[in-house]
Amino acid sequence: MPFDEDTGLAPLGDGSFEGRIDRRWYTPVGPLGGYVMAIVMRAMQIAVDDPERRPRTMTMSFLRKPEQGPVVVKPVVERAGRSLAFTSARLEQDGKLLGIAMASFSPAWPGPLLDDTPMPEGIEPPGPRDAPPSGAPRPDPPPFTERLSMQWRFGEKPFAGADKGLTGGWLGLREERQLDALTVLVLADAWFPAPWPRLTKLAAAPTIEMSVYFRAPLPQPDALLLGRFETNYVRDGFFEEDGRLWTPDGTLIAQSRQLGLLMGAEA
Repeated sequence: MPFDEDTGLAPLGDGSFEGRIDRRWYTPVGPLGGYVMAIVMRAMQIAVDDPERRPRTMTMSFLRKPEQGPVVVKPVVERAGRSLAFTSARLEQDGKLLGIAMASFSPAWPGPLLDDTPMPEGIEPPGPRDAPPSGAPRPDPPPFTERLSMQWRFGEKPFAGADKGLTGGWLGLREERQLDALTVLVLADAWFPAPWPRLTKLAAAPTIEMSVYFRAPLPQPDALLLGRFETNYVRDGFFEEDGRLWTPDGTLIAQSRQLGLLMGAEA
């Protein structure tokens, strides 16, 4: 099933939309958070209804794990000025609140480009999109990885007891599709968690809250992106992960930050 169908919505007539969580986007602990965010973002874009106002930020808190099946998204345009628009959305399933999201939308404003986040140099270019995933953390990868091309380039392999929480590589959808906000949300969350190279055995790492900043014009032509993800502090079971995504020509397309929970971790 194409990605646009996996994130598709049907209007319910009251400003809300019905979507569906597909099991093919599952991680070991539930659906990929970035995939869930993509469904919610689609509803927010429909509510804003202005292609000139591009997504600039999205933050989502995950209150409950969604199950496979129908969900309801309730977007609200909280404020729409001359340029900026701010939206909120609630994600529900069987009457239970699963998540709360906020997003901002705006056209470009005049200003300089100050780029102190260049794409790392000396990185091996991506191989074919259909190449087998490299750097896989387990012999039985979860279903969502079958939808993606993932080619490891940064850090040690998972559970190596490394001295740095760094990981990443080239990644993208297996299907050819333009890069838009929905694709970027998925890819910002798709790589295995940055703390895993520092650990010595598998630990589930569900997302508690995630923010993505869209830093380049979207949509863009289809391409694999270079993702670099790192963590610098793990305490009380929680970790932060900072991510950056570049296009092959070195354009920074997105930045991400999330707070996750490491369950049963050993270092």
